Amino acid sequence: MSSGRRPAIFIDRDGTISHEVGYVNHPTRFRLFPYAAEAVRLANRSGWLVVVVTNQAGVARGYFPESLVHEVHSRMRSALESGGAHLDGIYYCPHHPAAMEPAYRQDCDCRKPRPGLVRRAEADLGVDLARSFVVGDRHGDLELAWVVGARGILVKTGYGLGELTFHGPRWSRPPDLVVENLLEAVTSIVTEVPR
Repeated sequence: MSSGRRPAIFIDRDGTISHEVGYVNHPTRFRLFPYAAEAVRLANRSGWLVVVVTNQAGVARGYFPESLVHEVHSRMRSALESGGAHLDGIYYCPHHPAAMEPAYRQDCDCRKPRPGLVRRAEADLGVDLARSFVVGDRHGDLELAWVVGARGILVKTGYGLGELTFHGPRWSRPPDLVVENLLEAVTSIVTEVPR
């Protein structure tokens, strides 16, 4: 056990906890997967911190205002809470180095796979990164896990299956685990990893 710090399951948003629909430029386009609340609830009851980490470059590209990200995240929290689940944090990056919006035109440290979002959660929540996981549908989610010393799980939802099929053979390191979806990822974590 490491000095009272807790392990976390960091979850990508689009394609992992919710359907991948391209840019979520209206609240009605956001749809949680039907098993999302069950997965988060399982993690909650097993003593894991659960944190969503997501790139939201649509803000930087001028596709929607930053206020929409907050509205979508409020809906996500409400939907999960109605299923008996809760998030310990949501961290997002609204930046992009080629942004149309000057205020968001940054080569920042928070755009995944850079570690800024996870490092903020580590400081805010007392996360033990060495015992944590990042679950996502893109290779960048795996890279994020490895750069902070966590383990990376690739889900086949969203872009996951395509990434694995067409790009996986060229990756310098395979995912620590490949699963069908978020529920299978969380089930594997809580049943196979001692907390």
